[in-house]
Amino acid sequence: MPALITYRTPVQEDWVDYNGHLRDAFYLLIFSYATDALMERIGLDADSRGQSGHSLFTLEAHINYLHEVKLGTEVWVQTQIIGVDRKRLHVYHSLHRAGFDEVLAASEQMLLHVDLAGPKSAPFEARSMAAIQHLQTQQDDLSISNYVGATIRRLSQPADGSTC
Repeated sequence: MPALITYRTPVQEDWVDYNGHLRDAFYLLIFSYATDALMERIGLDADSRGQSGHSLFTLEAHINYLHEVKLGTEVWVQTQIIGVDRKRLHVYHSLHRAGFDEVLAASEQMLLHVDLAGPKSAPFEARSMAAIQHLQTQQDDLSISNYVGATIRRLSQPADGSTC
């Protein structure tokens, strides 16, 4: 399966900072919209959420800012299912632009399926689980990015206590 494109947008004027670059918070906004689009693909669209009372909550998100993105740039998000269990969905989003082969930014996220009446975690309904597994099977030939599972390591202090 070619990459699953979940969201596409030009970078808006109010999304850029004083350097003319996409602000860090708006990377997460773009990835959040991609998650919304993924939810629609797996049967958790607005109508389904209203009927079932179920949704996805983000438990954890990690973003790698890899290349600058400027005002007006048309960007898109490619989404890969990394893993799933009864209640959680592990996804990887990557941000791209035309004419540039490298990933602009990467976001690994752990999402939790929630019964909003609690709110409390709940197993995915059969329809959603089938849709997730179908997408995951279609992505079997995709490699896992080096950014998946990355952590921020604590800086070590020089033995003499000096700073760089």
